[in-house]
Amino acid sequence: MSHKTFISYKYSEAQKLRDDIIKALGDDAQYYKGETSDSPDLTDTTTENIKRHLKDMMWGTSVTIVIISPNIKKSKWIDWEIEYSLKEIMRSDKTSRSNGIVGVIMKYNGGYSWLRTKTIKKDGHFLINIDKCKLYSIIINNRSNQNPKQYFCEECKTIDVLTGSYIALVDEEEFLSDPQKYINNAFDKSQNISGYIIEKTR
Repeated sequence: MSHKTFISYKYSEAQKLRDDIIKALGDDAQYYKGETSDSPDLTDTTTENIKRHLKDMMWGTSVTIVIISPNIKKSKWIDWEIEYSLKEIMRSDKTSRSNGIVGVIMKYNGGYSWLRTKTIKKDGHFLINIDKCKLYSIIINNRSNQNPKQYFCEECKTIDVLTGSYIALVDEEEFLSDPQKYINNAFDKSQNISGYIIEKTR
């Protein structure tokens, strides 16, 4: 099943990955509701006008893809877009429910160590360490927030990388190889949002 999507990204460093994601969506790109190269230039317009334009694009979508790039926190809009995506917004007699959200980690300098490192536990399971300084608090607070937690391994208390967090983080290459897998996972969690402790404010 296809879902209406919005991509939140820092234009100056993640435009190519945004384009790669749209291309990887294939026929499902018709359900993409965010910016494209044909979108109007809002550089010199007011903040309220930009917000209104973004709201019109995001309203009615069900999944937000957030590109996690090295300078994401320098964006004026991404944390606001995540916050808006998590709200339930009513227009006339229709309500846009909280979106599922998936973070796509951009490959930088040949890898992903700029954001996360992996170590192997004694039982063979991976422990992933994220550099939280490089992420907005609204992303950090919606990770490892499954309630009740369902451990991938009860012995070492390892959570599943996709279902253990409302905002899962996926490497660029993995996401591009099967975008529908991760979009569907994000959507499924939005349909079971009561199974997570959600932080909806920045």
